[in-house]
Amino acid sequence: MKTTGNRAPMVEKEIIPFLRFNHNEVLENIEAQKKRMWDLNRASMLGNAYRGKVEITFRTAEGELRRVDTTVWSVDDKYMTLKAGCFIPISSIVEVEFY
Repeated sequence: MKTTGNRAPMVEKEIIPFLRFNHNEVLENIEAQKKRMWDLNRASMLGNAYRGKVEITFRTAEGELRRVDTTVWSVDDKYMTLKAGCFIPISSIVEVEFY
């Protein structure tokens, strides 16, 4: 997965329910998609066991990159659930960064 760096603006998780998402896949490479799922599942374990946070970079329906610093509560085959009950479609997630 290519690193997006600090170019994407940070948003608060509370505004995520007000954002629109396109359900088209943002990652073309199958291996990058597999790594994203592995990272999301790891982030979910980290969030549930240690309340650890990760930085998620995602693309909105308008094509804008955004970042959120948050705890991942759960992941299924289509969505990631954040602390505070917000959902992001997995197909919109560009990168998961651990720190």
